[in-house]
Amino acid sequence: MLLAPEQTLFVRGDTPLLLLAGAPVHDALPLVTAPGETLPACEGWSIVPRLTLCVVDGPGDHGVVIPAFTAPVVAAAGSPAADGMAEWCTDVEKAGGAIVLSLDRLPDVIDWSALLAPGAARGGFLPAVS
Repeated sequence: MLLAPEQTLFVRGDTPLLLLAGAPVHDALPLVTAPGETLPACEGWSIVPRLTLCVVDGPGDHGVVIPAFTAPVVAAAGSPAADGMAEWCTDVEKAGGAIVLSLDRLPDVIDWSALLAPGAARGGFLPAVS
C-alpha cells in the first residue's frame, strides 16, 4: 500500500526515526507500552531505506511504500543537520535499522515522552534490510 510522503516524517539521529500518520499498517504494528530505554524490535517487520522509496514490510500482506525522495526529513535535537533522504538512509545503515512509530497524526514537535506514552503509538525498532 502506498503512503503519501505528507503522512510521514523522517527524523535523523543515532537511531533514526520514521513517523507515520494514518498508515494502513497501524493496527498491525505492536502497541508501544511503557518502553524502557530502548524500544523492542518488531518481530516479523523490516525497513528498506532507499533514496527514492522507503519500504516498511511486515508479516503477511502488511506493509507500506513511501515515496521517500519528496518526504520531509528533519533533525532530532543534537543530531546532524537534516540534509535529506540520503543522510537519513546512511543513519539507518549505521544503526542497523530505524524506530518506526505509527500515530493518528504527525506531531508538531518531536517530544519523546508524548510519542512513547502508553497508547499513543504503535511500532518499535525495525531492522534494516540491505
